[in-house]
Amino acid sequence: MVRSHGDGSVRVLTLDRPEKRNALRPNDLSELAAAVEAATEPVIYLHGAGSAFCAGADLDAVSTLDDPAAFARLGQRVASTLASTDAVVVCGVDGAARGGGVELALAADVRVATPDATFAEPGVRFGLFGAWGGTVRLPRVMGEGNALEFALSGRVLDADDALRTGLVSRVSADPEAVAADIGAGTPDALRVVKTRIRDRRDDETQEAAEAAAFADLVEAHADAIRRSRSTTTEAADEVADRRDGGGDSDTPE
Repeated sequence: MVRSHGDGSVRVLTLDRPEKRNALRPNDLSELAAAVEAATEPVIYLHGAGSAFCAGADLDAVSTLDDPAAFARLGQRVASTLASTDAVVVCGVDGAARGGGVELALAADVRVATPDATFAEPGVRFGLFGAWGGTVRLPRVMGEGNALEFALSGRVLDADDALRTGLVSRVSADPEAVAADIGAGTPDALRVVKTRIRDRRDDETQEAAEAAAFADLVEAHADAIRRSRSTTTEAADEVADRRDGGGDSDTPE
């Protein structure tokens, strides 16, 4: 169900079961986790084929589960794999994200919606709720009040609602271009930023780790930093010259 291809900077993972709106069965979840773990690019772009991003768990499969708790744990492990991989995960939502589809998006580092994207946790309407880490991540992303209203009501958010509540960080007609822009960054810097922002330890421990990571990057990229500094200084000097009226070198003194 999961198609995978990459260009060295971005690994594109496509949920490819459009006839079922990319609904996920247990083997599909395992396949997605394996594809994430196998990716070597600094950025992963996750999206869905067809008219939906992901309808969540395949309810036909859910209704016949021998061990529902094991299925929930499998979904949690897949979401944790997305959240903890070294790669920056960009989720592009075009069309419907429902239930587990929302939870996969929540596990991504960057969520980008197209203008046609919609989001809902409809499980409460038929006796379920998002159990792939959704009750943990949703309040972190949306805030507790928005998370409770969204999950308890089962209502559908459009792209603008999702942006307003913090469920997505951007609305764009081309979410994959956002992934490509991020993929233009230096891989080790991207990895460090993700790791530091996702760190849940106490402030003092996080700040010490942040300082150490910063020092490692300065040492690794000293030449590039100097070049960037030189370019930035020249640009600032040009702006200052124009502002002070000194930009015309042909003007006689």
